[in-house]
Amino acid sequence: MCTSLKKKIMLVFGTRPEAIKMCPLVNELKARSSIETLVVVTGQHRQMLAQVLEVFHVIPDYDLSIMKEKQSLFDITINVLDNLKGILEETNPDVVLVHGDTNTTFATSLACFYMKIPIGHVEAGLRTYNVYSPWPEEFNRQVVSMISSYNFAPTALAFQNLIDEKRNSEMIWITGNTVIDALKTTVKTDYSHSELVWASDCRLILITAHRRENLGTNMYNMFRAIKRVLDEHSDVKAIYPIHMNPLIRSAAKEIFTNNDKIHIIEPLDVLDFHNFLSKSYLVITDSGGIQEEAPALAKPVLVMRDTTERPEGVIAGTLKLVGTSEEVIYNEFTLLLNNKDVYDSMAQAVNPYGDGHASERIADILEFGEMRH
Repeated sequence: MCTSLKKKIMLVFGTRPEAIKMCPLVNELKARSSIETLVVVTGQHRQMLAQVLEVFHVIPDYDLSIMKEKQSLFDITINVLDNLKGILEETNPDVVLVHGDTNTTFATSLACFYMKIPIGHVEAGLRTYNVYSPWPEEFNRQVVSMISSYNFAPTALAFQNLIDEKRNSEMIWITGNTVIDALKTTVKTDYSHSELVWASDCRLILITAHRRENLGTNMYNMFRAIKRVLDEHSDVKAIYPIHMNPLIRSAAKEIFTNNDKIHIIEPLDVLDFHNFLSKSYLVITDSGGIQEEAPALAKPVLVMRDTTERPEGVIAGTLKLVGTSEEVIYNEFTLLLNNKDVYDSMAQAVNPYGDGHASERIADILEFGEMRH
């Protein structure tokens, strides 16, 4: 009796944000009996990546372990290309799935292109159309779109970006964002943490700041603005899970040392972070994924960037771009704390990023060629 061969699908990711968004998809694909799922992690992030894998109970089949101290974009790209080639030759996957816009995503897609292996791009179609903002992410995602065979757009706007770029409409699907799937797993009603106890008598501000293009003057502007607002509001405290980058840590230490209104803590695993987010009053950030996560939990977001590849949130009213000027950040942050109507209009805006079933839709497309959910 003949049996059909399973479709072999490989997922490659290497950073904490990628893992948060890919692990729900890994587990959905592993639940499909007609699919053989292989997971490759590059280790572009190491400790932070391991935390996410543990939360979602994902065990990689291959680990490239490329991370090294003070690694550059050159290091990441070269080492992913060099280490992934043999794995692709050994496993010969039918499709390789990558996510978003990291250098892991770019280098993996380039390797697959060289070997003529079809690429599936999860979170396809995000754009600022400025290749230096965010850098290098905008370049990375545009290049991946040029060579991907499956484009899983999280929103109608992302879909339209790809159509405007003359991509084949038959290979683009609107699926929602898999990060909303992740929140269904991680947010707990009975969650507690000592840091949240410390902040329980105040409105909690959750801060994230790490973008490469904001290192230096912009980062100092951001931190000074935040400090001024914290100093002026007795009913506000902030928690900043700080990035590993030593330049960021140095700037934060210089601005926030001896300030009892902010706790700078080590990076949180995804379960802790999502629950901190759920308990917060608002978010101030230069990050990407949190712009999707926070609106799903009805948290207003001030984005310390001049551009965003997630304009759906700005249009919906859940996000506000405030740039990197100290005065603008200070003024917008103060307004959101002092004006309840402005706050409520952002908190009550409709989340544009999906319903928590993106992974099912992507798996259906890969398994059946169409969405069934």
